[in-house]
Amino acid sequence: MKQVIISADDFGMCPEVNEAIEIAHREGLLSTASLMVAGDAAEDAIERARRLPNLRVGLHLVTIEGPAVLPPARIAGLVGPDGRFGSDQLRLGVNYFFRPTIRRQLEQEIRAQFEAFKRTGLTLDHANAHKHMHLHPTIGAMLIRIGREYGLRAVRVPLEPPRPLLAAGTVADKAGDSALRQWTKLLRRQAQAAGILTNDWCFGLAWSGHMTKERVSALAAHLPDGLSEIYFHPATAHTPYLRSLMPDYEPVAELEALLSPGFAQGLAHSHARQVHWTD
Repeated sequence: MKQVIISADDFGMCPEVNEAIEIAHREGLLSTASLMVAGDAAEDAIERARRLPNLRVGLHLVTIEGPAVLPPARIAGLVGPDGRFGSDQLRLGVNYFFRPTIRRQLEQEIRAQFEAFKRTGLTLDHANAHKHMHLHPTIGAMLIRIGREYGLRAVRVPLEPPRPLLAAGTVADKAGDSALRQWTKLLRRQAQAAGILTNDWCFGLAWSGHMTKERVSALAAHLPDGLSEIYFHPATAHTPYLRSLMPDYEPVAELEALLSPGFAQGLAHSHARQVHWTD
């Protein structure tokens, strides 16, 4: 059986992302979104989600390249004076693993983000992390342990098999992609040990920011058996703010893909059934 969750990340990042998620849910295939609770447009995202009772919303945990919930003075080892995490993934990863003081602050911030989600009144559908930082063993373990206290039932495992991408037109499987797949095994073990649901496959990594209608239509027709999550980064405009964070992304094209008849036809061709995490 082929099952598929169609989702979007960065809900709450900016109004253009929020607007695209609402459009893609009302008029397209999008069923699920992941909320940045401290994002610049988080309140706008929450209000939209309250108007969309069938949109499933989870936590998009931020531990890199984004805003924190707690004030900078409380987590000075994590963020700068502006309250934002840095973008040096290697440096952050080393600090999160080796420095006890940093780990304690990280745990406080992760709990604060789950608590902020709870205050929205929305049902916690799932959790994942910005830039998939929950692949880091420290972050993954904290997300799962703390998340369970807040009713967490599902976590994305970003395991992207190369064969469907090859069938859909991608010809290269990089060495880094293979290494990433190895890290997903640890995250899956962590989740399964805690009784947390995971997807079998995830699509949106190799084409991150470039999930065009041509690509996703072809991918949909070649989905593997099991539960796949296909995630997007849509927006109604590629604003200067979005360009500063993701200069080469095509967020408008990703919105078009979510609305594309070809995408729906590809899913129908492969007999993939759209589901939610709670299914």
